[in-house]
Amino acid sequence: MKTLITGIAAYESMKARTMAIARGKHKPAKGEPTVWFTSVESFAKVLSQHNRELLTLIAREKPSSLTELATLAGRKKSNLSRTLKTMALYGLVELTPGERGKLIPRVTFDQVRLDVSLTSAPALDPTTRNRTESSPPRTSADPHSRT
Repeated sequence: MKTLITGIAAYESMKARTMAIARGKHKPAKGEPTVWFTSVESFAKVLSQHNRELLTLIAREKPSSLTELATLAGRKKSNLSRTLKTMALYGLVELTPGERGKLIPRVTFDQVRLDVSLTSAPALDPTTRNRTESSPPRTSADPHSRT
């Protein structure tokens, strides 16, 4: 089974991490997320029930083109194309060129794992291994405080 490991981080943190990797200052460890979302909401939007059903359909039917997939899914090809391109950006599908310029969609992972810290921001600054962002401490004046 092939699993895509994803995480949640602010754009600035993702950018700093990518630059550190490009400069050779950070080598991602095994098990670290390889795909990042800026929020749980953006993750949920990309992997909505409707989109997961689409991924299941692609894996099961193995359509030979977007036109065939549109017919199988009962969706307009233009909307389907936009959805699949978004999913491809996150590595969830591959759109491989086929005969006469047709794109062939393929699901690239069996599962997705989301790593989310519930108590602090993720440690994304690879040069210091310190957190690049954190939540402000809660005080009794904080309306969300549980103290």
